[in-house]
Amino acid sequence: MGEASPEVQRALTTDLTIDITTIGRRSGKPRRIEIWFLNVDGRVYITGTPGPRDWFANVSADPNIVFHLKESVQADLPAVATVVNIAAERRRVCDATASRWYIDNSSLEAMVQTAPMVRVNFVGS
Repeated sequence: MGEASPEVQRALTTDLTIDITTIGRRSGKPRRIEIWFLNVDGRVYITGTPGPRDWFANVSADPNIVFHLKESVQADLPAVATVVNIAAERRRVCDATASRWYIDNSSLEAMVQTAPMVRVNFVGS
């Protein structure tokens, strides 16, 4: 992030739990949930174990989200979530140390093939 404070930049590399606000694909209303995020090679991702997820369906319909930092610092960061469909990128993210919990609760191949995954691009960066 270009103009983010040092505290926000540090949180994006060290924190784990955030909230995201998506727009409901059917209701059109804001939906806020708690979720984990990953920082892999300086890029921010949101993923989960394989299976349908409302948050993923929402960002697939409207990629504009708010990324709410809430652990080491509080900040509401507007962002665009880009669905990751490139197998090599999905494998790199799933195979990263930061993804270990997901792999332990699923499998690398299942994660690469079917896990919901988005790359978070912060607005203004």
